[in-house]
Amino acid sequence: MIAFGAVVSLAMVLLHGFLWFRLVRSTTRPGVLRRWLTVAVVVLAVLVVAAVVGRRSLPYAVQTPLDWVGYTWLGLAFYLFLALLVLEPVRWVLRARQRRAPAPAPEPAPEPAAAEDPAPGPADVSRRLFLARSLAVTAGVAAVGTAGYGLWAANSAPLVRRVPIRLAGLAPELAGYRIVTFSDGHLSATYGGRRFERLVETVNAQQPDVVAVVGDLVDGSLAELREEVAPLGDLVSRQGAFFVTGNHEYFVPDTEEWLRHLPTLGVDVLRNERVELGRGGAVFDLAGIDDRTAAASGLPGHGADLDAALDGRDDSRPVVLLAHQPVQVEQARAAGVDLQLSGHTHGGQLWPFDYAVLLDQPAVEGLSQQGDTQLYVTAGAGYWGPPMRVGARPEVTVIELQPL
Repeated sequence: MIAFGAVVSLAMVLLHGFLWFRLVRSTTRPGVLRRWLTVAVVVLAVLVVAAVVGRRSLPYAVQTPLDWVGYTWLGLAFYLFLALLVLEPVRWVLRARQRRAPAPAPEPAPEPAAAEDPAPGPADVSRRLFLARSLAVTAGVAAVGTAGYGLWAANSAPLVRRVPIRLAGLAPELAGYRIVTFSDGHLSATYGGRRFERLVETVNAQQPDVVAVVGDLVDGSLAELREEVAPLGDLVSRQGAFFVTGNHEYFVPDTEEWLRHLPTLGVDVLRNERVELGRGGAVFDLAGIDDRTAAASGLPGHGADLDAALDGRDDSRPVVLLAHQPVQVEQARAAGVDLQLSGHTHGGQLWPFDYAVLLDQPAVEGLSQQGDTQLYVTAGAGYWGPPMRVGARPEVTVIELQPL
C-alpha cells in the first residue's frame, strides 16, 4: 500500500502540476487570485490521493463523499489534461504569430544605463493572458462536456448485446442456449442501489438459461455492501447463476466472507471447477477459475488452476470457461477451451484508455478468435475510479450458443 500510495501521489503531482501551470499560472497575474487557485489545485490533488488510498482505512461514511468528489474531479482533470495537450500545438502556433506581429510603438524612453534583455511590455503580457485564457476556456468546455457525458453514460441503463456463438460439438438440443453474462459491477460507495437493481432486472428480462458473473463484483467489505449486493438474490434463471473472482475480490479485506456469502444469494462460486449444464439430455461444461492475481493474494488455496477445473471431463463436448481477465485465454487456448467469457477491461471505460489496455490484454471488448478458442470480453456494468464511462457504455451480454 505504501508503494501504491507513492505511485498515486507522484502521478497526481505531475497531473496537477501541469494543470496548475496551464490553468492558473498562465492565466493569472501574481496576486491573491493566483494564490487561492493554487490552494484549490493542491486540495483537489490531495482529495484524489485520499480517495484512492483511503479505502481500507477510512470509515464508509467518510469514504462515500470523498469518493464522489475525488474521483469525479479525477475524471474531469484527466480530460482537462487531454484537452490542454491537444491544444498545445495551437498555443505554439499562436504564440509564434504573436511574436512576429508588430507591437504598438512605445513611448520614447531614455536609454538604460546597462544593456539588459527588455521585459515584456504591457501589450505583450495582455496578449499572452488572452491566449492562455482562451485556450483554458476551450479546454474547460471540452472537458466538462466529455466528463458530463461520461457521468450520464456510466449511470444509464445497461445496453443489451446479443452475441450468437457457434461451438463445435454442441448438440442441436442446445441451440439457442442463453448464457447471460456481466462483469465489473464494482459495488462501492459510489455504485449500487437502484442502478444495481436495474442491472439485475435487465439480466432477468433476457430469460437466461444460466447467469455468469465474471468477476470484480465488489469494492468494499461485506459489512459495508451487504445491502448493495442483495439484489443478486433476485436473479432468475433456469439453471442457476455462477461467479468467478476478479482481481478486486482480492483487494477487499474479507474475500473469504464474500465467497461464503454469495451462495446464500443463489450465486454459486466456481473456483477451479466445473459444472455440467444442458437441456433435452444434451450437456456442455461450464468451468470457472480464479483470477490470475489470486495466487499472489496470500490467501491459502487461491490461484488460477485450469487443469484442476478441466480434470476428468469428457473432451467430446464443448467447454465454456469463465475467467475474469482476457489474458487468461493463453492457458485456455492451450487447454482446448472452446469459449472463454471475460471482463476486467471495462471496454477501456475512459477513452483513450482502451489503447492502453491492449498493452496487457489480448482484447478490449467483443468477440475475437484466439487460436482455436473464442474469447468474448464484456465491457462491464459498473466502473472503477471516476464514475464515468466514455466510449464504453455499461452492458449485459446475451451469449446464444449455436451448433457449428
